[in-house]
Amino acid sequence: MKPPGKVMAVDPGERRVGFAISDPDRKFAFPLKKLERSTQVRDEAFILALVREEEPVLLVMGLPLRGLGEEGESARRARAFGDWVADVTGLPMVYFNESYTTKIAEGLLWSAGLSHAERKSRRDALAAQVLLTTWIEAGCPEVQE
Repeated sequence: MKPPGKVMAVDPGERRVGFAISDPDRKFAFPLKKLERSTQVRDEAFILALVREEEPVLLVMGLPLRGLGEEGESARRARAFGDWVADVTGLPMVYFNESYTTKIAEGLLWSAGLSHAERKSRRDALAAQVLLTTWIEAGCPEVQE
């Protein structure tokens, strides 16, 4: 049986975007890189190079939901960015709740004893890994609830 293929998580932020990748069997997630957002042309080139390198078959876009699961302005911006990324890459996109991924990542990095600069450089990719791990543990849902 052919494995389902790798999944790339995208944890969007206003200034930085974190990326993580799964193994082809979708059992593990690994932090990849972060993108310091710039121009649309530069961001597109970065994302396309990452997709070519990693060859994911699906993207999971973090969707920041409010406390009771409702969408606000941050979620609308994430959806707009996700729609753009899906158009640029031609890959299918799943939206998944990413609430608290950055806080969890920051806590993990803090407990590892890293300096502020080290935490900042790793936080976004680790937040994407937390997002992807959560998605995997939820059974890899193909549709945002």
